Amino acid sequence: MLKQLLANEFVFPITLGFFFGILCRIHLLRTDYRQYPTYPHGKIIHVSLGVIASGLGALAVPALLKENYTAVTFLTIAAQQFRDVRNMERTTLSEIDKQELVPRGGPYIEGIAMVFEGRNYMVIFTSLVTTTATILFHWWGGAIAGLIALLISRKLRSGKTLSLIVDVEPAQLRVEGRDLYAGDIYIMNVGLQDAQKVIAEQGMAFILSPKDANAKVTIAHPGQRQAILHDVAAQLGVFTDTGEPSLTPLVKRDMHTGRLGVFLLPQVKDYDRAKTVIEAVPILESVFRMPEKTQALH
Repeated sequence: MLKQLLANEFVFPITLGFFFGILCRIHLLRTDYRQYPTYPHGKIIHVSLGVIASGLGALAVPALLKENYTAVTFLTIAAQQFRDVRNMERTTLSEIDKQELVPRGGPYIEGIAMVFEGRNYMVIFTSLVTTTATILFHWWGGAIAGLIALLISRKLRSGKTLSLIVDVEPAQLRVEGRDLYAGDIYIMNVGLQDAQKVIAEQGMAFILSPKDANAKVTIAHPGQRQAILHDVAAQLGVFTDTGEPSLTPLVKRDMHTGRLGVFLLPQVKDYDRAKTVIEAVPILESVFRMPEKTQALH
């Protein structure tokens, strides 16, 4: 039985495609400052789904060549399963978000859920390309195709960040009477003297200036602003507790210029690190706008 299996012309192409598919999923899986997926259980779930996706991608072309068209329909079933993965991630992160001192916000969660679904399709693509190239060009063709697919997946792993669309500059954080300002941008009213003292000791402020009209509209979205606050809190901590509205980090917009005033209360007061974190905040796909592309403006 084993000898017959090894004699099958598609065993090696399927194995190589399966291997590169799993390698792709492991390569794309990492726990970063967003603290997700958790280790080890969250990783086990996603690696297991990656194994399934890799197997489906590796089997598709051999099934077609064997004229087993029924087997290819499993790809449509897989697509439905991976959509369920997106729903699972959305539900899980939404429940976690309820207990965050500085929540991610709905658009950020939707972006993460979309990424986890899309990465399974990337695994299918990698195993599919590797298996096809192995069948057409022998093992060396499959290895080259697999490596190219891994490089493509690495390129697509990280999206655009705020540093591409805004200039981030530290600003003076000051309290005039009961009004809190980040530079010249009004943030909120702070009536309690104890809160004013904490803000003076731990607070930081930044001004985010959009580079063009597209950036101005994108950073105006509340979801993108919430992503900034969450990422800073995730990496530098937050000097607040539940039931402390006066000590809540905020982002307010100058409606005349489109600039953002960012008020932060980190545990670690480091302007250089905070600036680096803000510049590395991902641009959320669901809030990105390009009004300059609209024909009505030309």
